[in-house]
Amino acid sequence: MRLLWVTGILLAAILAACRPTPGKPALPATAGQPPLDSVGTARAALSHVTPVAVPLPAAASTLPALTRERAPATGVYPTLVDFWAGRAHFAVDVDDTGLPMGESETVMLSNGELWSYVHASQRSAGVVDSCGAPVEFPGCVVIYRSVDGGRRFSLPDAPACLIPCRQCPCQADIDHTVQQQYPRVYFDGGHLWMVYEYLGRVMLRASTDGRMWSAPEHVADTVIWHLWYRDCPAEERIGPHPFDPFNYECLRGGPPGVYVEQGTLYVFVAQGRNPGAMGCFKRAINRSDLPFVACEGNPLFVGAADYGPLDERGAAANPFFDFRTISSAELQAIGEGQERRYYMLYEGVRGPAEGDPGDTQFGLGLARSLTNRIDGPWEKYPDNPLLVDLPANIGLGHADLMVLEGRTYLYTSLDGITRSRLVLLWN
Repeated sequence: MRLLWVTGILLAAILAACRPTPGKPALPATAGQPPLDSVGTARAALSHVTPVAVPLPAAASTLPALTRERAPATGVYPTLVDFWAGRAHFAVDVDDTGLPMGESETVMLSNGELWSYVHASQRSAGVVDSCGAPVEFPGCVVIYRSVDGGRRFSLPDAPACLIPCRQCPCQADIDHTVQQQYPRVYFDGGHLWMVYEYLGRVMLRASTDGRMWSAPEHVADTVIWHLWYRDCPAEERIGPHPFDPFNYECLRGGPPGVYVEQGTLYVFVAQGRNPGAMGCFKRAINRSDLPFVACEGNPLFVGAADYGPLDERGAAANPFFDFRTISSAELQAIGEGQERRYYMLYEGVRGPAEGDPGDTQFGLGLARSLTNRIDGPWEKYPDNPLLVDLPANIGLGHADLMVLEGRTYLYTSLDGITRSRLVLLWN
């Protein structure tokens, strides 16, 4: 008995010695990040404009096909380049699009119809799975459709999960019907790639028509974990938060993003917390037999280094909107050759204020690459967050960019109740 006791003590000592040193190492500040003594200013009120008429979907004798999104009409209409330079602004042209408040991810079809991928449940939209069972919140991926140029979207009368279960009844750990959350999609001309969050993990699927999907793939061991499970780099460490109990120590996952460039598939993930960071993992689109590898530029950019003033939760705290986590990447490429730059909208979360039961402070951020490569250094827009002051709402940061007839549009929630459409206009 004494020998077993001594062996147990020795084993515990060995495990403790092997455990990585806890804590969050300091991360380098990202270009554009306001200094820690900054005091935020209120965002200007958004103007309202009349929607511009666009061609309506044409009748098709066959099912419409996916089309690649066109680039903005640079020089004719403003782009995010002009927004960054102070030459353009967003204005509301549709107050309520019919989309759920929390998210959307929209693609265009060959006949001009728009499809928006969102997650929904029985509680939120009366959704059932492929076996006919009610879908628990937060729910599975469904498609909202628009036939009026993106002004108004709706679900079919009897909405069901887009991706059928492998067998009945559905199994949550296989089919993910209970949480195919925050889907992002990207069409590269051959495949529509979809990523979504399932229990903190990032899952990847592919489709050729936007309707039928491959089996899920767990991307890059994404999850939230303790150091006794495995170590993680500095950007994936979780630091202390003044109003959130410390528990897990590493994060790689959360609401994801996806993009394809020059034959490489990029998946964007949240890295760490307090401060959070944006990272990416990549592989060749034709090498599904290989694992994703971390981008060399990780972290692409980092959130505010501090929570900021503890008693502020409004506009004065705006510079600290992305302290806790950074996620939900939405990319747009503008320019060609060496002048090409990648612009990214992202969700920044400051986390809870004192006494709050969970995350309550959200913002919409903008960043861009400093070179013509995704996997490289990035900078943040110096006047983040966009559109709405803290505390904002949970749907604001899950933004959805769309180019229609050369104009840049943005779907997001400004009030936490409805999902609006904004258009980018010259100043």
